Amino acid sequence: MAVHTKLLIVGAGPFGLSIAALARARQIEHVLCGRPMEFWQRNMPRGMLLRSACDWHLDPTGVDTMEAFLGERGQTPADVEPLTLDFYLEYAEWFRRRKAIEPLPSLVEELDRDGGSGLVAQLDDGSSIAADNVILAPGFKHFANIPADIAGTLPQASYSHTCDCVDLGALAGKRCLIVGGRQSAFEWAALLREAGAAAVHVSHRHPTPSFTESDWSWVGELLERIARDPAWIHDMPADERARLDKRFWVEGRLKLEPWLAPRLDHPQIEIMPETRITACQTGADAIEVSFDNGEKRAVDHVIFATGYKPDLSRLPYLADSLVGQIAVEDGFPKLDTGMQTTVPGLYVTSLPAARSFGLFFGFTSAVRASAQIVVRAIAGAGEPG
Repeated sequence: MAVHTKLLIVGAGPFGLSIAALARARQIEHVLCGRPMEFWQRNMPRGMLLRSACDWHLDPTGVDTMEAFLGERGQTPADVEPLTLDFYLEYAEWFRRRKAIEPLPSLVEELDRDGGSGLVAQLDDGSSIAADNVILAPGFKHFANIPADIAGTLPQASYSHTCDCVDLGALAGKRCLIVGGRQSAFEWAALLREAGAAAVHVSHRHPTPSFTESDWSWVGELLERIARDPAWIHDMPADERARLDKRFWVEGRLKLEPWLAPRLDHPQIEIMPETRITACQTGADAIEVSFDNGEKRAVDHVIFATGYKPDLSRLPYLADSLVGQIAVEDGFPKLDTGMQTTVPGLYVTSLPAARSFGLFFGFTSAVRASAQIVVRAIAGAGEPG
């Protein structure tokens, strides 16, 4: 017999932890499956700095905030910003312990219908969990976007996505090409050079973004409004939504953190804006990469800083029969105002929710709003969570 729960949360990253904390506070029976902060632990390089500030904390109840964590340490936000990856992981673990969140040690191997109106998860220890509701809070790893036209011309061992290129010391003495021109491309360039790479070339199709501090001051109030009234953004007219997405794009994609600029001012780093790769030729000692400006570079490894593209069919634990019942648009699941998919009882948050609820859901700024929306929908309450 399967264990039964009202809510199964799949994924123990920032979104999953925040949902579990609020479900516990609202006394909603739930089970959390996933290794805490696994994507952050395994798929981000040490030395990485985050774009988020201390107000992007995890607690929907506003108690165990990042500032509360700092208070215990005798620190202020000014002491820790910009945030390091290690600091954020320490905060997340403190938050997990403070909220008494204990994920199951087993992982979901398959999620499918149970033959009735519910869902059932088969775990890797042979047990199963039947759930009235399931919320998927996936990390980004399964959504890594690698341009097939370029990767298809390269030996598999000669390229990686940024989420798989975390042991940067292994590339010491190597010549690297980074494909991409947003924050991750430039941060990996700085980290690679600091890890001893012989040369780092950064190629992107657009002009190089400006090294200007982003203004996120308007996002907090916006997300509070979305948490109170998710229908407001879910049903927003297309032209208004386009303007909102453009504003977020300007801050999140057309700017680079100014603390990166001095780290990139180095003769071993070459920025190649408005260039496209036209060919890759693999030789005995190097990969010769040709660009549309007529130039060529010899490199040892290619790194794709090309972001992530949601596609639920790439989640290894979703049964094919279940994936086929989820309506999608450009790979994004169609969600109702409670973040529920077209499969009753199946909810999705994190990056896959960005099409329905805004580009903010690709950032940890949205974890608290996400938790409030989902928990309220599952609880069936008509009041804000």
